[in-house]
Amino acid sequence: MNIAANLFDAHSIVGDLGLIGILAIIFAETGLLIGLAFPGDSLLFVAGVAASGSGAAILGGAHLKAAPLFIGAPLAAIIGAQVGHMLGAIFGRKLFDRPDGRIFNQQRVASTEKWLLKYGVGRALVLSRFIPVIRTLINPMAGITHISTKRFFMWNALGGVLWTELVLGIGYVVGEKLKGSVDKYLLPVVALIVVISFIPVAIEFFREWSTRKHHS
Repeated sequence: MNIAANLFDAHSIVGDLGLIGILAIIFAETGLLIGLAFPGDSLLFVAGVAASGSGAAILGGAHLKAAPLFIGAPLAAIIGAQVGHMLGAIFGRKLFDRPDGRIFNQQRVASTEKWLLKYGVGRALVLSRFIPVIRTLINPMAGITHISTKRFFMWNALGGVLWTELVLGIGYVVGEKLKGSVDKYLLPVVALIVVISFIPVAIEFFREWSTRKHHS
């Protein structure tokens, strides 16, 4: 394991840190505010490629065993989010008492809270898994807004499994069929995942806009 790995680059994490590093990054991104800038979607995609039959050839020797990855990734995502929920419940809003930066800002915190309250716990927690930054902020926010641990766990587990297995699975399938560099597939795949996750939100927004227009 190379401790000098770039923690913000999916290739470096997979190649230098291996399975333990991948699981640690997934845990941190979903459970700790320091994980706001970590490459969750791209990391899972590249890890899925690394677990495929041609992964080592594509990624310069980096290879992962599929079973531990596909079992460990959802567990790391679920446990991380539970930790985030617990921290929110313990520390409250002072957890977000920090200056704005390039990734973190109070506007995003407010938007996350509004989204959680507006779309309900289930939809918000599941969909947020596919949206960077929001998937980190929403877990402590759920604790701050007193969503029970049992209720949070149910939707957290569903969202964690869907997110990790879907993105890993796409990477694995692409890896089996890939010719050449993984880079040209990385951004389109991540963009597609984000677009798909926004579809239900867009539908809800359109319904609300139509209702307002009808009553105006």
